[in-house]
Amino acid sequence: MASLFSGRILICNNSDQDELDTEAEVSRRLENRLVLLFFGAGACPQCQAFVPILKDFFVRLTDEFYVLRAAQLALVYVSQDSTEEQQDLFLKDMPKKWLFLPFEDDLRRDLGRQFSVERLPAVVVLKPDGDVLTRDGADEIQRLGTACFANWQEAQGPDKKKKKKKKKEEEMRRRRKGGGGEGRGGGGGQEETRIGEDVQKIIFKNLRHCWWKWKMVQLLWKSLRVPQRVKIK
Repeated sequence: MASLFSGRILICNNSDQDELDTEAEVSRRLENRLVLLFFGAGACPQCQAFVPILKDFFVRLTDEFYVLRAAQLALVYVSQDSTEEQQDLFLKDMPKKWLFLPFEDDLRRDLGRQFSVERLPAVVVLKPDGDVLTRDGADEIQRLGTACFANWQEAQGPDKKKKKKKKKEEEMRRRRKGGGGEGRGGGGGQEETRIGEDVQKIIFKNLRHCWWKWKMVQLLWKSLRVPQRVKIK
């Protein structure tokens, strides 16, 4: 995902307007997140009508006042404003967690062409790997509200499962190779402990069953025994 903004600066929409000017910083903000590219302009009436809906959508998913854990979601405002003053005025009341490109960066226009943006407002939703999930994000947000985020997560489900499976396979390969002292001592020791606990459970279970069987045999034997009569002379 960070490769989309390689060599570029992203700015945080906070009071200090902190700049993310290294790939490491950009990667930390976008890594493993769904990224919304919001194409809009302050002078666009449709954008002005859509913005309150988008703000509410974003805040309800990322502000811990509404959720226990912020959603893995990031938003980059790709300004289509005519002047920098219009861009600054538009961003003035937007959430502080939004990111945006500097006005002088030509990438603002290039991204519009790259993702075939033909009208405003537009929201292009990108998967964590940079692939397009949907170009109709604006319409889905207006129709479904925060529920569409769950749909987006579900839509990328197979990819996440593949990555998880691949990671598990890599970990298994490292263990087979030995993986150094730590891998052999850590992973192997835990495995041995787990096997030992399982064996103990099986033995205890069998012993318990044997004990109950023995008690049943004793009770059955006592019930079948006929008491001997003693003849008194």
